[in-house]
Amino acid sequence: MTHPAANLLADATSPYLLQHAANPVHWRPWGPEALAEAQATGKPILLSVGYAACHWCHVMAHESFEDPDVAAVMNALFVNIKVDREERPDIDQIYMAALHAFGEQGGWPMTLFLDSTGGPFWGGTYFPKEPKWGRPGFVQVLHEMARIHAEEPQKVAKNAAAIRRRLEQQAGAGPGVLGRDFLDAAAERLLELVDPRHGGTRGAPKFPQTNLLELFWRAGRRGPSEDGVAATLLTLERMSRGGIWDHLGGGFARYSTDEVWLVPHFEKMLYDNAQILELLGRAWGTAGLPLFRERIEGIVTWLSDEMTLPGGAFASAIDADSEHEEGRFYVWSAEEIVEVLGPAFDEFAAAYDVRPGGNWEGKTILNRSADDRPWDRAREARLAASRAALLARRAGRIRPATDDKVLADWNGAMIHALALAARRLDRPDWLDRATAAYRFIAESMTRGDRLGHCWRAGRLLYPGLSGDHAHMIRAALTLYETTRAAGYLDDALRWARALERHHADPSGGWFVTADDAEALIVRPRSAKDDAVPNPNAVAVDALVRLAVFTGDATWTARAEAALDGLSGAMLADIYATAGLGAALDTLLGLIEVVLIVPAGTDGEALRRVVFESNDPRVVLFETESTAGLAADHPAAGKPAVQGLPTAWVCRDGACGLPVTEPSPLRTLLETGRPV
Repeated sequence: MTHPAANLLADATSPYLLQHAANPVHWRPWGPEALAEAQATGKPILLSVGYAACHWCHVMAHESFEDPDVAAVMNALFVNIKVDREERPDIDQIYMAALHAFGEQGGWPMTLFLDSTGGPFWGGTYFPKEPKWGRPGFVQVLHEMARIHAEEPQKVAKNAAAIRRRLEQQAGAGPGVLGRDFLDAAAERLLELVDPRHGGTRGAPKFPQTNLLELFWRAGRRGPSEDGVAATLLTLERMSRGGIWDHLGGGFARYSTDEVWLVPHFEKMLYDNAQILELLGRAWGTAGLPLFRERIEGIVTWLSDEMTLPGGAFASAIDADSEHEEGRFYVWSAEEIVEVLGPAFDEFAAAYDVRPGGNWEGKTILNRSADDRPWDRAREARLAASRAALLARRAGRIRPATDDKVLADWNGAMIHALALAARRLDRPDWLDRATAAYRFIAESMTRGDRLGHCWRAGRLLYPGLSGDHAHMIRAALTLYETTRAAGYLDDALRWARALERHHADPSGGWFVTADDAEALIVRPRSAKDDAVPNPNAVAVDALVRLAVFTGDATWTARAEAALDGLSGAMLADIYATAGLGAALDTLLGLIEVVLIVPAGTDGEALRRVVFESNDPRVVLFETESTAGLAADHPAAGKPAVQGLPTAWVCRDGACGLPVTEPSPLRTLLETGRPV
């Protein structure tokens, strides 16, 4: 075997890996060849994990990986492996868990030191090139880790073995019986974390925390207290006014570095915007604030203008940096805004916090956090014209890079959210965008009955992960529920069977990787959420809905078994497993609307009420007759009243009175009480 003294990333498809293809570091992509090189040379492995839109990844790259002197040390002492966390979330999950086991705070870039078998013995995140902020310099760390590996092999082996055992035990907590009381108590306890003025969790930085907001929303829908709904509405409103929202081009940034949502970490991620889009739909339906509708429309505009790829699928992210400076593309000076807007400046400046000295490092981040004037159609029209003029000026700047790889799970999340928004706001053009993205995944990212994970430049990373299947099952079911096109249900069934066949975990839930995927030091599984809900949570929610549409209760039984096996992890840390809490809420509180639409009648008025529901537990099952339902279904044999389209609302194994008019159906779904 030869070990070329060269950087081997040039043939990668990942935009993140390609960003490092010209580094003087002899990077290798993850794979058996790199691990074999470590074993053959006896060198330890330096594993560097990040993603294309990551600001601090760029900082470490510029400081260290582009420096020939630092690279020379790395090349002499280590086999250097670079991983895109979005392309390989399985690897990221394993080594992030290892980092936590070392007592280190997680984040990216992630820097791990491994033995030649891939066993981690120490790690951290960003290391400055020179010692500062109480952190050692990167070159110091390199020399010390190489020394320990060479001179203290027993210590390295002991550390690596201990971490392996910790990783193998993760998500192995025993089952526990959980119910609505547990969810209510958990939500009440977690609501204490909410910032009562600015929304989100207290302090800085502030992340959207959509998994937590979902748990809060559902608690407010379930119980007598509406605190959970109020906390979600407050957070969405403050985010929508803050600088975390791009007031010109649309889209939410990944998080805010402060506690008032002003200064974003400027990268924009597809997954954040998918989850926020779904929550905004419910917020608009509940509160009716024009602000929420504008943000829904703004996300979809951003998708269309900046994220839609030639095949119809959605790109992964937009970078925070341009011209080697974070946020440069997005910030303004008052002088430039005056130049663009002229006499319209004063009104715009008052609304968008434009000051001579700026509001962040001498520049202005546009926001409306302090604009408390009542909504006025004429004023909003004038402000919209000013925004359009500034957007046109901004278009002449050097844009941040777009990570144009297609991820099946993130696309599935956006397809689901976009279809929900399309039917809520009656926008068939949005539904067309969702179906175009779906077709790309279903046609270009599948092999047989299974999905791949990542596609770029005609190359597919296969096999896919449990999250890919879970998100695409849910997306298929949402499109089926919306369009009643049978092909979507066929896809959902095919992918659900593949999920079971290749990912099922006998102790509950599903492994991240398939049974025939590349072997890693452990087969990853987890009950904890990341920036997206845990794949187990999405799968449980999807399978509960799949049971409704197929009439096959074995899918519900499978969801119950998964939650039973994962409930120990929920009991241990509901904050980290909020996604599973939401899935449990669907399982326990499913509201099935059986809509009978006899041949020759039109059920659109009742269908629209269901599509506008703000309760995420509502599922619409539409049929011409209930004669084909299983005998134990609560709506079996229920008739259409006087031959009219009729809705039977069923929950907890029983159906209420039949409804033939939209208004009483809306009241029933929103309050749980018949009119």
